Amino acid sequence: QVRLVESGGGLVQAGGSLRLSCAASISAFSNRAMGWYRQAPGKQRELVATITRAGTTNYADSVKGRFTISRDNAKNTVYLEINSLKPEDTAVYFCAATPPWTSTYNYWGQGTQVTVSS
Repeated sequence: QVRLVESGGGLVQAGGSLRLSCAASISAFSNRAMGWYRQAPGKQRELVATITRAGTTNYADSVKGRFTISRDNAKNTVYLEINSLKPEDTAVYFCAATPPWTSTYNYWGQGTQVTVSS
């Protein structure tokens, strides 16, 4: 059984920072790619950042230089450091995981709300 639980969202002023966490109750965590996606009201879910088993990261152009994804395999946790927040970053942020040794995100958390005020 796979369970992903996000935390760390909240209301923050533009220019502020947050650190999102995703605690994964999941087997073979270190063998899975992990990712963060977000969905703003009225918009489709979009990729924010991903991190492979080897630690290679990938970011959406809109967040490059401001967001940092990392993972702690000993804690089965993936993080998203968010800096220089903008009102357009307001969304529900979802943690995602792939099955071991694959690249398709099949497992999702319930999401954590990030609201950025101007």
